[in-house]
Amino acid sequence: MTDTPSLQDRLVAAAFGAGWTVVPRLPERLTAAAFRVAADRLWKRRGKSVLRLEANLARVKGTSPSDPAIRELSRAGMRSYFRYFHEVFRLPSMPIEEIVSRMHVVGAETVYDHLAAGRGVVMALPHTGNWDQAGAWFAKTGHPFTTVAERLKPESLFHRYTAFREGLGMEVLPLTGGEGHTFGTLAQRLRAGLPVALPAERDLTAKGVQVQFFGAATRMPAGPGLLAVHTGAPLIPALPYFTESGWGLQFYDEIAIPAEGDRKERVAAAMQSLATVFEKGIAEHPEDWHMLQRLWLEDLEPRA
Repeated sequence: MTDTPSLQDRLVAAAFGAGWTVVPRLPERLTAAAFRVAADRLWKRRGKSVLRLEANLARVKGTSPSDPAIRELSRAGMRSYFRYFHEVFRLPSMPIEEIVSRMHVVGAETVYDHLAAGRGVVMALPHTGNWDQAGAWFAKTGHPFTTVAERLKPESLFHRYTAFREGLGMEVLPLTGGEGHTFGTLAQRLRAGLPVALPAERDLTAKGVQVQFFGAATRMPAGPGLLAVHTGAPLIPALPYFTESGWGLQFYDEIAIPAEGDRKERVAAAMQSLATVFEKGIAEHPEDWHMLQRLWLEDLEPRA
């Protein structure tokens, strides 16, 4: 038996449904301006999500959340966050030519070389820029891939989001609540020489790997490192970000997996290396890091 969606959940699902239906039918300049206005209004209200974003950005910049520079950075961050949703609603109707022509990619040759040699690749990404657009670009340029999605509430929104991503060329597996074979399916795809893309800087299970991230302890999901160790697939960090007129995507060097140690130690070392690369990318594009949730262990609320 499934839980009955709350009124708030139903309203969120309805808003997303309206977004996918209405936004593509209106002039892009008009809807983009409307989303910026909405972002600024939410920013000015200084609600919990904005305060959390400012606290997270302060860690990235090594300063206090009360620093005026953090306040301005959070405004850019909220605009970036709302730009993501604006583009999500437009992506299904966006021509392939636009998705490709407005994309600036660095370092993709490493991924292409592995795939051409028949090796699957684990691409690990933080929640920056427009990861759905980056996925659409990768899939529509000849590289469909498999990913994992958080099970959103209500269930109707999860299915709608899954259908949206599948329409862009992704195979989407649920993080929880599926048939329980998600890790095995990902491993099968990698062994078949196919790419896998996973969000990797926020642990949603409380069973992740502890790492040092911007000078404090947090947990990252073990999946990327575990898949690389388990299958031998290369682990490659990637970071999407926004440009003024389009999008950027930076692929970094392959993460070195230690040959020594047991599986747990090798996965932990891989994830720490991944966290270090994410630090570099997020520090270069802090306004595009959409982390409006608690992340570091000392900030987490105690679990019941």
